[in-house]
Amino acid sequence: MKIRTRLRRALTRLARDASFLALGAPLHLLVVSLLSVVVGLLWGVIGGADDSAPIVLGIVVVVTVFCVPALTVAQSWRFRRLLGIDIPRPGWRRPLRQFAYHSLAGTLFGTLEAVVVALIPVGLAVSLTTVWVYAIPWEWRIKHSGYSTQAAYLSVAGLLVLAAVPPLAAALVRLESQVVPTLLGRSREEDLARRVEDLTESRAGAVDAADAERRRIERDLHDGAQQRLVSLALNLGIAKATLLDLPPEARGVIEAAHREAKEAIEELSSLVRGLHPAVLDELGLDAALSGLAARAPLPVRLRADLPRRPPPAIEAVAYFVVSEALTNVAKHAREATRADVTVTRLGGILRVVIADDGLGGADPGKGSGLTGLAQRVRSVDGTFRMSSPVGGPTMMSVDLPCQN
Repeated sequence: MKIRTRLRRALTRLARDASFLALGAPLHLLVVSLLSVVVGLLWGVIGGADDSAPIVLGIVVVVTVFCVPALTVAQSWRFRRLLGIDIPRPGWRRPLRQFAYHSLAGTLFGTLEAVVVALIPVGLAVSLTTVWVYAIPWEWRIKHSGYSTQAAYLSVAGLLVLAAVPPLAAALVRLESQVVPTLLGRSREEDLARRVEDLTESRAGAVDAADAERRRIERDLHDGAQQRLVSLALNLGIAKATLLDLPPEARGVIEAAHREAKEAIEELSSLVRGLHPAVLDELGLDAALSGLAARAPLPVRLRADLPRRPPPAIEAVAYFVVSEALTNVAKHAREATRADVTVTRLGGILRVVIADDGLGGADPGKGSGLTGLAQRVRSVDGTFRMSSPVGGPTMMSVDLPCQN
């Protein structure tokens, strides 16, 4: 059973390799044939043997040039269909490399493929020499002795040729599998550029997905937990106002619960605004930043020049930057009395600048929240700059790409 399975696999592999080589030989040798015609016509043009040779030469050259990309596509299909190897399409700037492959390397591979494929019928025909002998007339066999020995030798030689075909075909297929994708496929620079594009697209998708998830969490908190806390605080307030005959201990518990519920509502509201404020979706970045400035614990002067709204993901990053920056100013900026926030759109760039009049000394490299801000900005291909000399002032500048 194992021998039968191995034999079936070997025959399947031989059929695949033989089909691969048989299909490749005409594809490789087509350009060689066209080049031979070009050389012949060019020789005729130089010798002036035929007045129509220049026209025919031009036609053949045009056909050859247009055949190169088509042959590249055909070779890619051959590798993908028979070997499962995907050859990425090369850039349009590499026609000369494709032409060099089809005219030089293709000549070598086409010749080798034709030889290996031809060995199959030749070896099969020679190995059956002993059988062909019986088709020779009896009179000829009587006159020529020793034919059976020669026929046996030829049959053995044919069997040896057939035995050599599978390893030769496998070796040639393996060689082409290693060489052709390198020569016909994209260059390393093109692969790196395509990989950068794919990574940029996947990162943009991840940023959009994260922003959509934050919006969902904000809606769930606002419409669910926050509403329940508001209802709880309202009921506790009613109980405190109406149940006047309760013992002092019970009233104290109700008042404490009422106070805790209101504080929880305030904290949850702050958390919701930090995730993704609803006003950012409804009224835009200018209105959302105005709310931040109004709630800041120190005076904030806001200047926003936005002729049109940035993309939602950019708006969310800009809001997060300003929110965290103002929080850092309130918590860590020593002796800061005010902050300035300037948001402007300069062509395809949204620039956000936050400055305070504190004593400075902020260092993003010390693992503070500034590191998270810089990472959030870089997630959308933005740039983050920080200037905070000792003695102040501190200025943070963020540039975010806007392509809408």
